[in-house]
Amino acid sequence: MRLSELSESSGVSTATIKYYLREGLLAPGRQVNATTAEYDETHLRRLRLVRAMIQVGRIPVTTVREVLGHVDDDSLGRTIRLGAALWALPHVAEPDEEDGHVRAAHHDVDQLLDTLGWSNAKSLITISPAYRSLVVAVATLRRLGYHWDDELLVSYAQLMHQAAILDLDFVETHPSEAEKVETAVLGAVLVEPMLQALHRLAQEEESARRYGFE
Repeated sequence: MRLSELSESSGVSTATIKYYLREGLLAPGRQVNATTAEYDETHLRRLRLVRAMIQVGRIPVTTVREVLGHVDDDSLGRTIRLGAALWALPHVAEPDEEDGHVRAAHHDVDQLLDTLGWSNAKSLITISPAYRSLVVAVATLRRLGYHWDDELLVSYAQLMHQAAILDLDFVETHPSEAEKVETAVLGAVLVEPMLQALHRLAQEEESARRYGFE
């Protein structure tokens, strides 16, 4: 397809597509002549991913470029490739390791991983931005006097593990490694807000079931 057709199929203006091409977010098309290039379904798929990251995820172009670099790095194994792409997404600020609440939260989270039996991936998990985000959240709860017990944390983690199984089962339905990683990144940008919305709707429904509308 030509640039105008790519624009029509994606709903993205030709000017924006040209900008993405200049910024390296979209691979060049196959050059037909000096002024014309052709694009295919891989360009359309990547364009939709870029658009979701920038428009929905509000992710800066420089970060999008970094994420896509990991998506396209076929020298990496799938776990590392996927992890690197997800780690490049925005996360919460680094925890203050001098804070006593943070040190206690590290203990809580490490104990949680051991209880769950996630020891196979523990060396990878503990360097993940998501691990640090969890530590910050648990430390903040502690600081505010809301110390969640181990059983409650385990129950939530088990629910999230079931969600992760569904995520990766869906990722596996895509043929190429790049598509698999793209789908996982798209899930982080779009599915996580959907899960948050479902969580809140479920809370509203359960509240109404328990307490009525008084």
